[in-house]
Amino acid sequence: MVLALTVCGLVVALVVLGLFVFGLRRRLIQRSGGTFDCSLRWDVPEKTDTSGKGWSYGVARYNGDRVEWYRVFSYAYRPRRVLERASIEVAGRRLPDGEEELALLSDHIVLTCLHRGTRLELAMSEDALTGFLAWLEAAPPGQRVNVA
Repeated sequence: MVLALTVCGLVVALVVLGLFVFGLRRRLIQRSGGTFDCSLRWDVPEKTDTSGKGWSYGVARYNGDRVEWYRVFSYAYRPRRVLERASIEVAGRRLPDGEEELALLSDHIVLTCLHRGTRLELAMSEDALTGFLAWLEAAPPGQRVNVA
């Protein structure tokens, strides 16, 4: 009986510690500011796929001429993807369709981009989209920027 209570207490303590680390990691990512909720789908086929598969929920952070994308459900402190401003080409935008509406946060807009030859999609709120496009257009003189 004592052993069972000890094991249960240890499991509860580990779960609480895990949740605390998730919250602390998010705070550390947001500490420098310039963050927004952003879902990402990497290496998307040319044909629009509205099945809702492949989306990962995350947090993006502006860092100079880069956008660093972090998965929400991860303990890693390093970004999962880094998008450089000079390498991003916006191919279009659309509203989520079909099962994507269930996979993404409400009122998010899907932005289709190319980054170094890799097709990807970013889903973000309208306010975050406005800020992202403004960040792309605010590139220093001489940088090639393609914003649809």
